[in-house]
Amino acid sequence: MPQLLKDNRVIEDSWTYLAEDAQSLPDGDLLLSYAQWQIFSDQIEAHRGNVGVVIEGNAEIEDIIEPLLKLPLIAINFPKFADGRGFSVASLLRDRYNYCGEIRAVGGFIRDQLYLLSRCGFNAFKFIEDIDLSEASKSLEDFSETYQVSADQENPLFRRR
Repeated sequence: MPQLLKDNRVIEDSWTYLAEDAQSLPDGDLLLSYAQWQIFSDQIEAHRGNVGVVIEGNAEIEDIIEPLLKLPLIAINFPKFADGRGFSVASLLRDRYNYCGEIRAVGGFIRDQLYLLSRCGFNAFKFIEDIDLSEASKSLEDFSETYQVSADQENPLFRRR
């Protein structure tokens, strides 16, 4: 079973991506593209298992947020590591919409971004390349102190002393 980094631990990934040509929802925990999520919306409530959605980093979540807040997993796809729009989406989900479920980074991000991704609200990371996840988890502790407010720190440094 594939693995991912979640809440600073290496775990088995029980979620399966639904095939693009799927005609129905198989049992189990499924990750659907936003388009699939819309197509299968009438089947989701009766589905045996959890359903999560993959959205693109350029998604205008303000237009689609209400039903997403009920999902246990929202994955945000990074088309390449230089595309930072997914950082903003995660930050909006955590800070503005108080989303408490799993926010998973998928796609073209790199290990060097883990610390900053976690500061924006991501708590799970699914790399596209095969890397040592235990070693990568060390990047989540690159810095011992932060100055700014973020999804993982509600007070700036000068208010914490």
